[in-house]
Amino acid sequence: MNTNDDLYKFLLSLGTDEVAHTGGDFLHHLQSVQNLLEDNGADLDMSRAGLFHSIYGTQGFQDFSLPLSERTVIKNLIGERAEFVAFCNCVMNRATFDEALAQAVTNGDSFTIENREDKSSIELDRSQLIDLSEVHLFDWLEQVKRSERGWNYRRTAYKNMARLVGTRATDLYEQVFADET
Repeated sequence: MNTNDDLYKFLLSLGTDEVAHTGGDFLHHLQSVQNLLEDNGADLDMSRAGLFHSIYGTQGFQDFSLPLSERTVIKNLIGERAEFVAFCNCVMNRATFDEALAQAVTNGDSFTIENREDKSSIELDRSQLIDLSEVHLFDWLEQVKRSERGWNYRRTAYKNMARLVGTRATDLYEQVFADET
C-alpha cells in the first residue's frame, strides 16, 4: 500500500505544485482536501479520492489534466474505489450530478450522471453517490472562502451533498458557511 508520502511524491512529479489553484498551488489544494476529509472522519479510500479528486481535470478546473489513459496507474496508486470517485468527479456533467442529488434526498437507490466528455451514462448506486458527494462537497468547503464563484454557487446541490453524507458533513457545511460575508 502506498503511503501519503508516496502519493505526494507522485503528484509532485507531475508538476502539480506549479499549477495555480484558488490563491495557491494545485498540490496544496489537493492535500488540503485530503486533510479536511481525514479530519472529518472520512475513510482511507475517500481520503485518497480527495487527494486525487481532480487529477483528470474537472468541468470547473482544466489547468491540470492527466489523460484518462492513465486510470490504471491511478487505480494502482490509490485503489479502485478511490479512483472511481475521482474519475466521476472529473468527468461528470455537474448539472446531471445535481439532478441525481435532488432525487437522492427524497428517494432512490440508483442514479445516473452524464460523462461530459463523451455523453455516456455513468450508473451509481446510493453508496457511490454518497462517496462522490463527500469528496465533491469537501473539495468545495476547502476552497469556497477563496473562490471567485462565490458562496451561492450550486448552493442547493452542496446542501444536498451534506445531507446525503450525514451529520459530520452537515456540521462542517454549517461551520464553513457561517463565515459567509
